[in-house]
Amino acid sequence: MQAIARELRVNERIRAREVLVIGVTGERLGVMTLPQALELARENDLDLVEVAPTAVPPVCRLLDYGKFKYEQAKKERESRKGQHASVLREIRMRPKIDAHDLQMKARNAEKFLKSGDKVKFTVMFRGREMVHPEIGREILDRVSEQLKDISVVEKPPNMEGRFLSTILAPGHTRPAKEAAPAGQEQKSAQA
Repeated sequence: MQAIARELRVNERIRAREVLVIGVTGERLGVMTLPQALELARENDLDLVEVAPTAVPPVCRLLDYGKFKYEQAKKERESRKGQHASVLREIRMRPKIDAHDLQMKARNAEKFLKSGDKVKFTVMFRGREMVHPEIGREILDRVSEQLKDISVVEKPPNMEGRFLSTILAPGHTRPAKEAAPAGQEQKSAQA
């Protein structure tokens, strides 16, 4: 919003000698010299705002600049409300992780996935553990199996140096979708 406000020239800051003036309701008032256009703006208690500086002649609009800036800021705030920045959360573990510890990590991942974040599971290998990457794959398969109802595998298990990792993205819960059509069928059978 601030970048837009800085780019627009208003009233005396407009440098062009002649400008194409657009009225408040969007009607074209024609090409005028800058002093004529500024006088017209003052008579109507409005501002002359250069909206298309690269056009020949530059296009200027008659409007209340304070109100215009407020509306732009309001639109930007509303557009930001609907956005949720997806964050990549990483959960690290070792090949010798205990079953209960793995369940706890899966529960944490479930919270992240439900809040809309992606989760990267990483199995870290040390020393001779590198000889058995299948253990890490088995762990990652178990985790993705546990979370299959609420997630989709975005990136399958992949070995990167001493790390074996996979990425799970939030997915729609399948059982809820299946239950809704079944409920609709029951309602139609009763009718």
